[in-house]
Amino acid sequence: MHEILTALEEGARVLDLGSGGGSFDATPFSLKIVRADLSPRATGGNNLVACSASELPFASGAFRALVLNHSLEHFENLPDSITEIARVLARDGYLYVAVPDASTFTDRVYRWLGRGGGHVNPFTDAAALAQRFEDATGLQHAGTRVLCTSLSFLNRRNIPLRAPRKLLLFGNGRESVVRALTFALRLIDRRLGTRASVYGWAFFFGKPLAPDLAVWTNVCIRCGSGVPSAQLEREGRVQHRRILPDVYACPRCGTRNLFTQDADLRHLTR
Repeated sequence: MHEILTALEEGARVLDLGSGGGSFDATPFSLKIVRADLSPRATGGNNLVACSASELPFASGAFRALVLNHSLEHFENLPDSITEIARVLARDGYLYVAVPDASTFTDRVYRWLGRGGGHVNPFTDAAALAQRFEDATGLQHAGTRVLCTSLSFLNRRNIPLRAPRKLLLFGNGRESVVRALTFALRLIDRRLGTRASVYGWAFFFGKPLAPDLAVWTNVCIRCGSGVPSAQLEREGRVQHRRILPDVYACPRCGTRNLFTQDADLRHLTR
């Protein structure tokens, strides 16, 4: 979504919808961020609004940009929510939408582990969803990026309450197990040309906008941050090993991850 946030003028209003206390770090941007959720979690420096996505308490065209970062799949009233999103977004604005692909291994495990996990809207057709937002908002679809999984929802460190018994099948969420399983999915895809390591899609709307749509295969198993493999190597974050797989430390949280080359999985973008 940084392609959109950096394209905005200073002081522009941005709605982070279904975000809890915030779905992204706003610190690097001189923007007016409003975080809206049914039950927003208080965090420092945020403008928090408790509301439903299907009944937004904002004026028409109030926001230059709107972010739906892994929240759309949770909205109970999807048709009215999309109508409201289109209403409060400026006609020359920008829209970022990230959702899981309900047909993938990752989303099926997530829903099985969490008895649905709150995913009430299953998306399986990227083109159809992009067209739906184009029709509703009138904004140009600037592109779709395929998102790779890190299985971070299996990571025991990300489960604050009592872990479900089903997690025992995944090493009770130990990071070493999540790390190995994530890497195994990448290997399967590289050898067989499959989509086992796909999580979902990120959609970009608005012009002029030319987002980087290359697949990023290095996604942190703890914080979920994705980084291009070329950037990790350029910044000297990759430890190359002769026998064992290469590793890198996540630039955001420092967690140790197994490293993969994005070029090895470029078939995922097709």
